[in-house]
Amino acid sequence: MNHPRRVDCWQMVAPGEPMVPATRTLGEISPDDAVIEVAGCGVCHTDLGFLFGGVRTRQPLPLTLGHEISGRVVEGPPALLGRAVVVPAVTPCGTCAACLTGRGAICRKQYFPGNDGHGGFASHVVVPARGLCVVDEAALAGAGLDLADLAVIADAATTPYQAIVNAGGLAPGDLAIFVGAGGVGTFGVQIAHALGAAVVALDVDAARLDALAGHGADLCLDAGGDPRALRTAITDFAKARGLPRAGWKIFETSGHPAGQTLAFSLLTYGAHLGIVGYTMAKVEVRLSNLMAFDATARGTWGCLPEHYPAVVDLALRGAIAVTPFVERRPLSSINETFTALNAHALRRRPVLVPDFAAPATGGKENPS
Repeated sequence: MNHPRRVDCWQMVAPGEPMVPATRTLGEISPDDAVIEVAGCGVCHTDLGFLFGGVRTRQPLPLTLGHEISGRVVEGPPALLGRAVVVPAVTPCGTCAACLTGRGAICRKQYFPGNDGHGGFASHVVVPARGLCVVDEAALAGAGLDLADLAVIADAATTPYQAIVNAGGLAPGDLAIFVGAGGVGTFGVQIAHALGAAVVALDVDAARLDALAGHGADLCLDAGGDPRALRTAITDFAKARGLPRAGWKIFETSGHPAGQTLAFSLLTYGAHLGIVGYTMAKVEVRLSNLMAFDATARGTWGCLPEHYPAVVDLALRGAIAVTPFVERRPLSSINETFTALNAHALRRRPVLVPDFAAPATGGKENPS
């Protein structure tokens, strides 16, 4: 299979400015890389951070954003040609000391599309071939899913999986608490439920909580309430369900300073606090609580590619629901979509689907 030498895309040209259509010319592709024909690319709050929040990309502008990518391999290793895949949001090098000790998330040679190089808001994207997660298309059809829907697996679902299973060590019978029920929290709640935990979801948005009440959340609470009252409600829930009052698994998935403060306030004896959400704002907490409760706090950056198949399997067998929480939109609506998501006007995770009828015109042509 051959890919086009010209790739249509949308590029970020300056912070806060509308993205513009462009055409890139691809050079020679490394034997270690693959060219993916993009089926869909999810819009993550990290993308909003790049465009609106003052977060700098590692690759200079202009740059095509987008790291939640699904698509089809059109050039690369023969065994992958024509295969439907989910692209890891972060691909470690696999050979450095960090990778060899299981800490690929801190690999200094990792590749992050839409940050280290051009991302998925395009007709095609070049990414490392290692770590690509092949999708069983028969199972995909049987699940009633479109390949574009699986774009959110690349971050919104795999990142909480890494936090819950690999960093958090969640086991059946645990109490899992999610502060923030949108984005990664949406899928975190479902994953924890699928793994046998009793799940509490907290958010200030009643609609988000209502949606998760039927998808894994055993108790939904308004995160805007008094923190002490919230703690009491969770304690009462744990007691009623026969759950331990120690060892709670708390996951901060809001990416908001108030949410992070609340999550820290819920620490109890032997608790684990997983920080998954991101904010540029500073948060003031009393770190001695970790000592007093013999608790742990750990951050999560992405998900190791070897864990992607397990998350895809959860989606394909219906253990986590995707379509109720995803909204496909044409890629040409990228600026309107970013603006709406930044204004908290969208209820579902937007996945942008390429809709280039012809090579982009009026845009700037750039080399790969």
